[in-house]
Amino acid sequence: MDVFKFGGASVNSAEGVQNFFKIVQSYKNESLIVVSAMGKTTNALEQIADNFFHKKNDLVQKQFEEVKAYHFDIIKALFSKENTLSVAKIDVLFNDLNAYLQKPASLNYEFEYDQIVAYGELLSTTIISEYLRQKGVKNQWVDIRRYLKTNDTFGEAKVDWELSRQLIPTAFTFQDTFIYITQGFIGGTSSNLTTTLGREGSDYTAAILANILDAREVSILKDVPGVMNADPKWLPDAKQLKRISYQEAIELAFFGAKVIHPKTIQPIREKNIPMHVRSFINFFDQGTLVSEASIEKSAKIPIFIQKKDQRLISIRPKDYSFVIEENLGPIFSMIAKHRLKVNLTQNSAISFSLCVDNSKNIDKLIESLKENYEVRYNDNLELITIRHYDSDSINQMTEGRNILLEQKSRDTAQYVLECN
Repeated sequence: MDVFKFGGASVNSAEGVQNFFKIVQSYKNESLIVVSAMGKTTNALEQIADNFFHKKNDLVQKQFEEVKAYHFDIIKALFSKENTLSVAKIDVLFNDLNAYLQKPASLNYEFEYDQIVAYGELLSTTIISEYLRQKGVKNQWVDIRRYLKTNDTFGEAKVDWELSRQLIPTAFTFQDTFIYITQGFIGGTSSNLTTTLGREGSDYTAAILANILDAREVSILKDVPGVMNADPKWLPDAKQLKRISYQEAIELAFFGAKVIHPKTIQPIREKNIPMHVRSFINFFDQGTLVSEASIEKSAKIPIFIQKKDQRLISIRPKDYSFVIEENLGPIFSMIAKHRLKVNLTQNSAISFSLCVDNSKNIDKLIESLKENYEVRYNDNLELITIRHYDSDSINQMTEGRNILLEQKSRDTAQYVLECN
């Protein structure tokens, strides 16, 4: 059995869904297919969730209608007029979402986020499953929330592996069909409340299912030929890496490479399941193989990772005492409380600096820190990470730029830079 994950860009139009059908039709093995929300639907639903939480009802309804119109444009191009049953199933989902949006919001933003944004994956998988059925491809749609169980940390739920290991094999038996369609990114609590696994979490879903079901391999379908040594939208001459190790993939994901979700590798590494990252347009091309094998020489070329919209925060005890464990502990507790991801840290005798994504919680963190520390910060920055760096690659990234912070290890160089 093989696990496939199709990202939103691969099914962002009727043509994308038709291409999906061609790939599925040409593949004859047992397949479990994980699908993200279509196109930019997650972004649109995030805006709806934000406006819903802040009681901007007129905006909520307007944005809801836009999301519905986008999906129904795709539906009209895919389904025959006679196929009223499939369209009715999709209508039910929109009616359910609309009914939810008429209720008063709770006081928990992350809870509301999960209940609303999850509809992106429910809609995309229903459309795809019904389209395959119309084309004569037998498949089973599975609501993954019933089987992939998590805790109730809404917005970035933790997987309940013990319970999920019990439930997931009961959903994917491959007795009545050899194709299953299910959702990425979402799960459910033991009391059946919807949760999400963190932004871009569909890759992680595929890895979880592969681990629990002992898949033969995982294929992650992207809008690039494979894992590149840089985002080609940023560096147009980026080169494809043919093979990388699990360890290298973990490093790249940790430092912010968008092509692989940070949590994806560990579940497949545990079972030594190979993963292919390949193009959904040229599905049968080689792509990039991620496996236990050591990184090949060609992949030792410098790899560049860019993270935009960064903020550099410098913290110093008000009494000028040394920055030691008793100071760092409370700082990291506050960071965890505000659910911020630290991308880089550096400390001297009396100060501590951290580079973080510029999120909605960052100002709350700064206000909390100011109670006990002197705090300075710079925003509108970018963090450049270079794996397998050399002098040429460093010069390429930093020449003529104002470097606010730099850090080097044996294999990795990182620079916090002012934006040009």
